[in-house]
Amino acid sequence: MTTRFPLSPRLIARLAVVLPVLLLTNGAWADIYAFKDADGTLHFSNVPQDKRYALLMRTPKEAPAPADSSASASERPAQPAPAIDPQLRARVAGLIDDTARTLNMDAALLHAVIAVESGYNPNVVSPKGAIGLMQLMPATARRYGVADPYDPAQNIRGGAQYLRDLMSRFDNDLKLTLAAYNAGEQAVARYGNTIPPYKETLNYVPRVMSGLARNQQQP
Repeated sequence: MTTRFPLSPRLIARLAVVLPVLLLTNGAWADIYAFKDADGTLHFSNVPQDKRYALLMRTPKEAPAPADSSASASERPAQPAPAIDPQLRARVAGLIDDTARTLNMDAALLHAVIAVESGYNPNVVSPKGAIGLMQLMPATARRYGVADPYDPAQNIRGGAQYLRDLMSRFDNDLKLTLAAYNAGEQAVARYGNTIPPYKETLNYVPRVMSGLARNQQQP
């Protein structure tokens, strides 16, 4: 049986700060669970893996795409790539290449993700709270030790590490990896390890794939 926590004024004040981030993390709505540990610390999650979590707030999940939009992302026409300022790209190209070498990743993939995510603008913040070049959500930044997500080097490293971990989780399936980067790991799992039928994700995956192909063709 699911129980709800009583909302004291102090708890409500804290929820006003914490819940918007949780609700927007990974680009999807989800039920919110919470518990208070022995030290009095509040814990919140949309994935209640600990038995102490209890339902705190039920929220509507993102509506799936219409029936005629349920085709895989590879069957959809890619959207035009955003205009890229060559000077912005040049400023971080070295950092991208260095990070790719350090983590044994394809620099062309990092470039493709950054181009779509931020257009190489290190100061951009999305309406959902994603920050910087690789549009890291606050929870993802903390997960990978990114103290300043506006710092290009830290942001690229954190985003690249997240991509690498997603590649491992989804058996090097690049389309699922990109879908998880955009919509969240749980969203991909919720749809049976397929690309979630969210309009944004269905557009995002082919845009990055198209950018990756262009980058790999360049000398």
